[in-house]
Amino acid sequence: MCGIIGFAGGALNLEDKQTILDKQVEVIKHRGPNDKGSFVDDDVALGFRRLSIIDLTNGKQPIYNADNSKLIVFNGEIYNYQEVRDELEGLGYVFKTHTDTESLLHGYEAWGPDVLKKVRGMFTFFIWDTVKKELFGARDFFGIKPLYYTYLDDGTFMFSSELKTFMKHPKFKKRLNKEALKPYLMNQYNDLDETFFKGVFKFPAGHYFIWKDGKVDVEQYWDADYTQNNLSFEDTVKEINKSVEESVKYHNIADVPVGSFLSEGVDSSYVTSILKPQKVFSVGFDEAYNEAGRAKELSDKLGLEFKQTTVTAEEAFDKFPLMQYHMDDPDGNPSLIPLWFLCELAAKDVTVVLSGEGADEMFAGYVNYGMHTHNEVIKVFASGLKKLPRNTRYHLARRIKKGSNFRGKVHLYTTLAKPSEYYVGQSVIYNFEQPTIFTAKQANGLVTEKYRNTLDIKGNYTHDFKKVANIDEVKQMQYIDLHHFMYNDILQKADKISMAHSLELRVPFLDVKVAKLANSIPTKYLLNNKDTKYAFRKASEMHLPKSWADRPKLGFPVPIKQWLAEDKYYQKVRDLFTQDFVQEFFEQDKILNILDKTHSGELNGRREVWVIYTFLIWYQDYFINLDQFQ
Repeated sequence: MCGIIGFAGGALNLEDKQTILDKQVEVIKHRGPNDKGSFVDDDVALGFRRLSIIDLTNGKQPIYNADNSKLIVFNGEIYNYQEVRDELEGLGYVFKTHTDTESLLHGYEAWGPDVLKKVRGMFTFFIWDTVKKELFGARDFFGIKPLYYTYLDDGTFMFSSELKTFMKHPKFKKRLNKEALKPYLMNQYNDLDETFFKGVFKFPAGHYFIWKDGKVDVEQYWDADYTQNNLSFEDTVKEINKSVEESVKYHNIADVPVGSFLSEGVDSSYVTSILKPQKVFSVGFDEAYNEAGRAKELSDKLGLEFKQTTVTAEEAFDKFPLMQYHMDDPDGNPSLIPLWFLCELAAKDVTVVLSGEGADEMFAGYVNYGMHTHNEVIKVFASGLKKLPRNTRYHLARRIKKGSNFRGKVHLYTTLAKPSEYYVGQSVIYNFEQPTIFTAKQANGLVTEKYRNTLDIKGNYTHDFKKVANIDEVKQMQYIDLHHFMYNDILQKADKISMAHSLELRVPFLDVKVAKLANSIPTKYLLNNKDTKYAFRKASEMHLPKSWADRPKLGFPVPIKQWLAEDKYYQKVRDLFTQDFVQEFFEQDKILNILDKTHSGELNGRREVWVIYTFLIWYQDYFINLDQFQ
């Protein structure tokens, strides 16, 4: 695991390029404290930080091919690199190291961009061809590893694992992207392609680029496919378990200690029960928000060493500015708080951890996909109506939405409706009155005039819904979450927070072969009257007691509501909300009103308060107090 940086083009001399690159490399030292390297010529500058995982002695980058005509800098892991290496050695390629990095380099020599069809893993990498003067770069299938890019005024194309490195380039102009605030308030994360920094973009997952003569061409090489298989339910369960077992085995390849995170939910429990690492790690806050007890019980059953940490409100608020600095873009998901302290704990004992991210998107684990009621009669009735022709269902759903309220209305409506008409992802559970943290109208009423716009939360999904309009409705929602919530929130915090502690976090459910199987499973096997991700849970019973396989999704819950009820932390938030700079962004009296009513218990506005608080902390980090971090 590493951090990589580069820029191509422009008119700087070699000495200035090297000076700038050295400063950028230091900004992301946390991503790779073991080593650093660079390459600079008249066309490109490439920098690298290394966290040693595989071939600890010989993995220094850049790595060159046999005649030094090509070189690579790489961030991530290629889990099947040994098979790729065997194939390449059969073609006559000679290897100087035992790294996965070199397999990528020779793979590109042999197959060009098609090397991406050969690999399983998480990655961003750049390959510079010194003869063709051509730069090839790619980001992994799901966007597990981050990659940002921007264009400078002199034509320089600049790219990096973390956008904070851009600020060390003298020609980079740091400007706030005013369009991003409103969608952030609706989602709790920035769902735009452009970051909160004007002109800085996220390079899309499943794509590669080629830079040559100042021109950048971008191509997509992978996307989720939902062609249904014909397996029986029993065979599906067996194939899920086989696929997960294989993926966990691949994700365990390392020359350093490997552990796993463990909550009391089925996802991390399934991974842990297969991996059986020497050590597992868990986190909690207090008795009401602490999963360590159940997690330890499973750990004891498996004979593993259990490590846990308990986080106080004081610690959480104290470290929160540093968390948002590492995120690059603000992220209002409270779960990054326990993740921070979990990574801090794990990094004391291991260099790699496995975690359960991705199971809900792959195997339909979210209640938003249709589990909006516990009323069995409504469930059965809705399942019957689901058999109606699609257009009939959509028409009936619109009539239900316009009709009077009744018990089970939301479940009935969302079972029948076209997802593009109502689905807003995982920010909140859908209801007719408040389907987001802030609606578009509420957000526009909260921000000052210059930050208002016409963006709507569903507008961000329109393009992706069109791609999957003809497939099963639940699969449509899975596709949206994979390309929005997972891509822009879950994976961002998983990478940034773990790497802040020089810890590699691996996600075995987000593997191309696991995805190929999961996406082919009929929805009825995954989401039904019995449970969410039903077949997945049944597969996990091959390793877990049934009581663990049936556990509802909990994650690591965060007591934001309780903190805001305490005078000490309410006042800490209020002190920030009343600062002068806040008037640039918000109608100050309105955000104070939400905070005050939340503190008194008159309103449960914890999510609304937290996304505002998060943005303001992040803004202080990058536009007021940046020097304290760099």
